[in-house]
Amino acid sequence: MKHDNYPTPKEIVEYLDKYIIGQDEAKKSVAIALRNRWRRQNADEEIRDEIMPNNIIMIGPTGVGKTEIARRLSDLANAPFIKVEASKFTEVGYVGRDVESMVRDLVDISVNMVKIEQGRVQEAKADKATTEKLLDLLLGPKPKESAVPKIGLDKASVDKAAAEKGARTREKFRAMLENGTLEDREVEVDAPQKQFPVVEIFSPQGMEELGVNFQEMFSGLMPKKTKHRKMSIKEARKFIHNEELGRLINMDDVIAIALERVQQAGIIFVDEIDKIAGGDGKHGPDVSREGVQRDILPIVEGSAVMTKYGMVRTDHILFIAAGAFHGTDPSDLIPELQGRFPIRVELNSLTAEDFQRILTEPKCALVKQYQALLKSEGVTLQFAKPAIKKIAMIAEQVNSQAENIGARRLHTVLTTLLEDLLFSPPTDQKAVRISAKDVEDKLSEIVKDEDLSRYIL
Repeated sequence: MKHDNYPTPKEIVEYLDKYIIGQDEAKKSVAIALRNRWRRQNADEEIRDEIMPNNIIMIGPTGVGKTEIARRLSDLANAPFIKVEASKFTEVGYVGRDVESMVRDLVDISVNMVKIEQGRVQEAKADKATTEKLLDLLLGPKPKESAVPKIGLDKASVDKAAAEKGARTREKFRAMLENGTLEDREVEVDAPQKQFPVVEIFSPQGMEELGVNFQEMFSGLMPKKTKHRKMSIKEARKFIHNEELGRLINMDDVIAIALERVQQAGIIFVDEIDKIAGGDGKHGPDVSREGVQRDILPIVEGSAVMTKYGMVRTDHILFIAAGAFHGTDPSDLIPELQGRFPIRVELNSLTAEDFQRILTEPKCALVKQYQALLKSEGVTLQFAKPAIKKIAMIAEQVNSQAENIGARRLHTVLTTLLEDLLFSPPTDQKAVRISAKDVEDKLSEIVKDEDLSRYIL
């Protein structure tokens, strides 16, 4: 976690504004919670362990930005982050994923993060070693000075001249490697041979519960076999570079940093938490809902979870939960779990004005996405302002008539509107302009017919 340039709550909100329209309350709460991670780590040591994360529940209908906030947060957090679906977990004793697997997955993500960071530090060394290995493959190993015989002046002189000539050739080839002249030249590389097929082992808690890598365990018992593989310099460079990075990265250090990072800065986003908030009188498959809540509770409260890299404490992991709570309420969760999510934020339903902004303002707005898709066919797609307004109004209207699926409705409306254009882009014209009349002609009949709009939109 970078302590020197960690974003302030205001900067976090500004970043989220580039991708998500509205929902200022949710952004504000998330920004404060994220900044508090940094504040806690810079607090006095004697009180640091007593400061608990303020877990958040985001409540709002589908398609209003709950998951999008989580996605963008992970880019910004520079901390181990994982998004999980609460509906995937089952109570211990049922077939399915147990809740502790979310912590194990978070540790895996953290280890990969730290490996990538350490890899960047060692990049220059790995590049240098890779170039030397490629030169060895092309020209043979560098002759050692001790190999030059000292007996007989003439012989020594000849060998010295040969060594100098070899060094010049090596430098010449080095220059050719650097400017990419030899990329297609084939070389033979010794690649490790896989001795064991990939085997999946099923157990009640799943393979991950065992925390054992059988491939590594068995390969350690037998000598590693290698086989000659022909590949181009371009392929060999990647292969050798990865091998060299593997040698340079100290995995013990990586694991120690990764575990510390999970425990101090980890964030788990639990989506669809309303799906495990079953009301009274539920039967059948819903029988394990409350059990999942009881299983999640100790992880949110703070417990030790065994992972293949070692024990991890969850006391200071930040949990952000989200759910539509359509037909249920946060109060349907067991009281102990409710108490562990003290901050509640309601996200608003989207209006036509919001839809208008969503279509054009965000960095990766939907209109920009369709323009990029058609640009690949050599067609410039333009939307008149009244057309954007009309699309937004139709999206709001269909959401009010049928299911309210939030901003996702814009996908269905735009795909239907541009269907013919996407099916056969024009070859004779390079620019296509969508007017409000085009939107009206294409979509008004569908919207008027309620059955048709339910089916198509």
